[in-house]
Amino acid sequence: MWGIIRQKVAAGGGSPVARIRPVVSNLRNYSSAVKQMMVREALNSALDEEMSADPKVFLMGEEVGEYQGAYKISKGLLEKYGPERVLDTPITEAGFTGIGVGAAYYGLKPVVEFMTFNFSMQAIDHIINSAAKSNYMSSGQISVPIVFRGPNGAAAGVGAQHSHCYAAWYASVPGLKVLSPYSSEDARGLLKAAIRDPDPVVFLENELLYGESFPVSAEVLDSSFCLPIGKAKIEREGKDVTITAFSKIVGLSLKAAEILAKEGISAEVINLRSIRPLDRSTINASVRKTNRLVTVEEGFPQHGVGAEIWCAFFPPAWLISSNKL
Repeated sequence: MWGIIRQKVAAGGGSPVARIRPVVSNLRNYSSAVKQMMVREALNSALDEEMSADPKVFLMGEEVGEYQGAYKISKGLLEKYGPERVLDTPITEAGFTGIGVGAAYYGLKPVVEFMTFNFSMQAIDHIINSAAKSNYMSSGQISVPIVFRGPNGAAAGVGAQHSHCYAAWYASVPGLKVLSPYSSEDARGLLKAAIRDPDPVVFLENELLYGESFPVSAEVLDSSFCLPIGKAKIEREGKDVTITAFSKIVGLSLKAAEILAKEGISAEVINLRSIRPLDRSTINASVRKTNRLVTVEEGFPQHGVGAEIWCAFFPPAWLISSNKL
């Protein structure tokens, strides 16, 4: 770890605080599937390819190395890249998250894995006060290219302290980008975008999706594939009602749309993909077509992601009365 940090991080003398623009593919419809891929395989391949392409990328967290990840997301990476780039840490989220943020200050690109995002509460000061605020507090001079990733939300047979959805929590923080993939295409394309982004990204996966397989196309499997941050995907087109969702709730929404179709109701299902920034234009265009909106998520009933979406269409009365629209 320290050997990496001591290295010069920018070949040719580039500044470690230079803001590097992420490379994203053109927006295309990836419909011609060539194989099935599990979400954990998509995440693993994205990590592998980004680590291979950029020596500044490294992974750290509990059991990511010798054990190959609690959910086998980092399978084979220790053997391939060695212990200086795949670092097993003690059970000290505040400690290794702080080290990761410091490494990002230096120009490296850490990927910090939380065994569950509930444990990120132990490190929230580093995530918010150190990572999220540094670019603003430095007037744009300091970039913090770090990814915080791991399973988020409820899973099977776990307690309440392992079941929170943190999408709305972290999406309320200026300076953070928050992504939440549903399919293998999402997982692969969004993780690549997160690693290439110059700003801190909270990457919310779902334990129950790791073993699910989704069709992927040749474009998705290409090493240059990358999804744009801030762009939603219409998973199913419809004309009667718009349903927005993210992560595993997209699957439930698609099942609901199938049931509605049997009753003659055509539902459009939007996979948000990006929680912050939120693709308001895609949602807006859909609701203008359907005139109805249902937001679905697994978070708390109050102050959720859905509240942010609804506010865009039904603003508070004080805004209307004060003519600030």
